[in-house]
Amino acid sequence: MTATRVCALSELEQDAATRVEVDGVAIAVVLDSAGEVHAIGDVCTHGDISLADGFVEGETLECWAHGSAFSLRTGKPLNLPAYEPVPVYAVLIDGDDVLIDPTVKKEI
Repeated sequence: MTATRVCALSELEQDAATRVEVDGVAIAVVLDSAGEVHAIGDVCTHGDISLADGFVEGETLECWAHGSAFSLRTGKPLNLPAYEPVPVYAVLIDGDDVLIDPTVKKEI
């Protein structure tokens, strides 16, 4: 599989998450305050909650329901109640296009 365009870079709001779906895989795409784009699994590992509805702070995305924060770089939870990581995907920026291949996990 090849990377799929999920949105335009210009459509992303800084320090906010956007939910996209590629081949049935829900992904939260985040433009952080440093201008870097991240893609992590959109479902909190503590509960079936969309992380894209959560809060971005620095390099973390916090689940709005129970407060678990996940590293945008590693997918690892930084606090309880979540203890399992979410997947992190490689992001390719091509001009204004944001591309993600959900079959390729980002090397950490």
